[in-house]
Amino acid sequence: MIEPDTIKLLRECDAGIKMGIDSIEDVISYVNDETFRKLLVECENKHEKMKEEIQELLDKYHDEGKNPNPMAKSMSWIKTNVKLVMNESDKTIANLMTDGCNMGVKSLNKYLNQYQAADEKTKDIAKKLINLEEKLVDDIRGYL
Repeated sequence: MIEPDTIKLLRECDAGIKMGIDSIEDVISYVNDETFRKLLVECENKHEKMKEEIQELLDKYHDEGKNPNPMAKSMSWIKTNVKLVMNESDKTIANLMTDGCNMGVKSLNKYLNQYQAADEKTKDIAKKLINLEEKLVDDIRGYL
C-alpha cells in the first residue's frame, strides 16, 4: 500500500517546481548578462526534467498533482514586477531568485520532515530539488 505521505510530498514538489519555472520565466527576459541568462535557462531545463519525473509518479498514483498557491504566486509576481520596474538590473533579479530559492528550500525541507513516511524515491526527488535550488543560489551569488 502506498503511503499518503508519498503523494503529499510529490504534490508539494510539483507545486514548488511549477513555482520555480514560473519565476524563472518571469525574469529571464530582463537579464542582461549572458552567463546569468544561461544559468537560469539551465536551471529551468533541469526543473522541467524533474517536473516530468514527478508527473510520471503522480500519474502512477492517479493523482493530478498540485499547482502553486494562487496567493503566493500572485504575491511573487507583484513583488517581481514592482522591483523590476524600480530597478531593472541583474542584481535585482539575482536578489529575487535567491529569495525564491531560499523559500523553496525552506518549504521543501519542512515537507520532508512533515511527510517522513514518504517512499525513498520521492524523498530523493525532494532532496534533488533542494540541491538544485541551492546550486542556483550559489551560481548567481556573484550577481547580488
